[in-house]
Amino acid sequence: MPNKKLARAIRLTTAALAMGIAGQASAINFQAGDVDASIYGYVRLNMTYDLDENLGGPAQEGSFTRISDSDANGYFGASANQSRIGIRLKNPDGVKVNVEGDFYAGTFRLRHAYGEYNGVLAGQTWSNYTSFAGGTSVLDFNGVAGNAGLWHREAQVRYTTGNLSLSVENPRSRLANSVIRDSSPSFTARYESKMDGGAFAVAALTKQNTYDTGTDDDSTIAYTAFVTGKIALGESVTVQGAVNYSDGANRYLYQSNADDAYVANGSIENISGYGGNIGATLKLDGGSSINFVAGMTKVDWDDALADGVANGSEAETNRNILVNYQWVPVKSVKMGVELSNWYTEYVNGNDEDANRIMFAAQYNF
Repeated sequence: MPNKKLARAIRLTTAALAMGIAGQASAINFQAGDVDASIYGYVRLNMTYDLDENLGGPAQEGSFTRISDSDANGYFGASANQSRIGIRLKNPDGVKVNVEGDFYAGTFRLRHAYGEYNGVLAGQTWSNYTSFAGGTSVLDFNGVAGNAGLWHREAQVRYTTGNLSLSVENPRSRLANSVIRDSSPSFTARYESKMDGGAFAVAALTKQNTYDTGTDDDSTIAYTAFVTGKIALGESVTVQGAVNYSDGANRYLYQSNADDAYVANGSIENISGYGGNIGATLKLDGGSSINFVAGMTKVDWDDALADGVANGSEAETNRNILVNYQWVPVKSVKMGVELSNWYTEYVNGNDEDANRIMFAAQYNF
């Protein structure tokens, strides 16, 4: 990295750090009749300096789809759109309700809206095909490639008994060269457990990919699975990661940004892919930590290329590496600085990468 660009990034980071002002914050708990209520959320500032490409989205999160072959460099951005607010309610019968939103696109966006009673959940929340058991703490809102499962929220009905959760969910589907019809929901199963100093989860999902023009139609069964976990190495160090495989369900292969299938000669052909990540956390005094994680996804476009559907510009491999330092100046306040590298290799063999630095300040309530 050129010295001039490095020096500029360091100056911007120092200035951002000087802007962080710590303050006390606490949750808001109250009773409304016989209902226990809690208002929670946070105010979040993200500031980034992209050295090579303008990777920042609405919350200044990085995105592989923004990588290009542009020779332009040096982009500064700041956003508070990640800030969110939510309310949790619980009545004497044990019925729970949660509604939460954020301002990701500059307007209020619904994140969670669900009710839960006696192990049955209905509404929108994290997909059951998601686990944070092996996640590494990062500042970037999009995070690392190859995370365990969808890492998004879906409308669903879920039943949980012990460590096992089963769900019927709104599906995510996309064909490479045509329109897909969602003719069935996604079905998921997840088993998750904690242990001293660690945790693990395994999950699977299946859905149907359907193509139908009124005259031609075909369908395939798609599936995907992951294993994720964390283990402690002493009192201060943890190692965590995830492994994923997909056949026709690449929308669930996190940050692959790939299609599920394509149509050739009137028939659907599934596109497969795999991914994963590995990270480590060093816990320091006062709630501070140093975190490192590297992740990737790889999609098999060979059959689509041979059938004349892929044109070579599709992303075959996405990989990013993130390292950060986070600290807690006072209770309910967290700040951090993160360096990251984002890399994409295309089917035609071309590749591009970009580097960025991020500062974040989060005030929880």
